[in-house]
Amino acid sequence: MPDQVDGGLLAKAERAETATIGHRRHMGFVDKDIQCVLPREIFPKQRTAGTAVTLALPGQDSTLLHHVIEFLRPGDILVIDRLGDHKHACLGGGVAAAIKASGCRAVMIDGPCTDLPEIEDLALPVWCRGVAPITTRLYDIGGSFNVPVCCGGAVVNPGDLVVADFSGALVMPPAEAEGDIDWALGKQEGELEGHKRLLAGEKLGERTGASAMVRAKL
Repeated sequence: MPDQVDGGLLAKAERAETATIGHRRHMGFVDKDIQCVLPREIFPKQRTAGTAVTLALPGQDSTLLHHVIEFLRPGDILVIDRLGDHKHACLGGGVAAAIKASGCRAVMIDGPCTDLPEIEDLALPVWCRGVAPITTRLYDIGGSFNVPVCCGGAVVNPGDLVVADFSGALVMPPAEAEGDIDWALGKQEGELEGHKRLLAGEKLGERTGASAMVRAKL
């Protein structure tokens, strides 16, 4: 199992919005179709952060997933690479219950889930490609645990920091993350005052400098 991300960094990462980090960082963002399936009435903050524990799981088989759940720890986020399969749902009610019991913070799947009402009842945060009725089975084909994987086009290494919220998800090496997170938190703190000034009549183009750029080319 990978070393877990420092608790202080996780606490800050939970407050940083992925879209704000996106003003500064370009790498590590997963495909926009991978979104949180829990509604706000169940998961009001719609955000989490944790240590990436990775799993490469072949399309129709979930044998290795059933096995590795016992190793998940509080503070982890299980990231599942479905190796290109977007048809079979590897996570349903039973698997979700086992993951919830482990204390794992969330699951991110490059594929669908199923049994959404049961996942909602368990309040397990899941970021995935929606829902599907066709499930995986125990074929014991194989797979890999805690290896570099690809999730929504982003490379995820075991031990990476995963930040997921209402806009999507982002994966960063912990050594690179703190600077971007601190910058994002600072930007977020200043945004409310900026919104107030815009509502009071200040022009966005003047505030950002965009109008000066346009005028310079006239």
